[in-house]
Amino acid sequence: MEEILLLGGGGHCKSVIDIIEQENKFSIAGIIDKKELMGSKVLGYSVIASDDELESLSKQYKYACITVGQITSPSIRIKLFDTAKKLGFSLPSIISPRAYVSKHAKIEEGTIIMHDVVINSDAKISKNCIINTKALIEHDSEIDENCHISTGAVINGGVKVEKNCFIGSNAVTKESITIKANSFIKAGSLVK
Repeated sequence: MEEILLLGGGGHCKSVIDIIEQENKFSIAGIIDKKELMGSKVLGYSVIASDDELESLSKQYKYACITVGQITSPSIRIKLFDTAKKLGFSLPSIISPRAYVSKHAKIEEGTIIMHDVVINSDAKISKNCIINTKALIEHDSEIDENCHISTGAVINGGVKVEKNCFIGSNAVTKESITIKANSFIKAGSLVK
């Protein structure tokens, strides 16, 4: 089994660890976080290095996963993704075995699909996204890069979510609309 590094050791990291363990495609080599957290553990996995050591780690490890969450801004996730790509890491999509992803949907690199997500036919999820627990991405929808679709959110058919958006928990979109880049949609919103 290939080893993977997790970049970020907070709450989102815990959720991703659970999915990686269940997906059973990668073994977790360790977590990269702040220097002062070196030696600490997240769900039994050690923080083995800081961001400053990513270049040397890229010579030892092929795979990395961005495990920093995203609420107010995607900037940290974007920086880590870009840095990892420049260093030559491969950033696989991580998909819970409890998610349903249509064989006619497209998921790009570095995207995390959490438990009980449904992604229907001809939906397209770009790179470095979080599709969180129980979210629904309907047919013909497009989620651009660096978006977080939160728990229980519903993206209805034909919706385009432009890059760097945050869609809060239990938000629901009307069908066939565009959500402009960098939008922040509050939890429970109805988006028309």
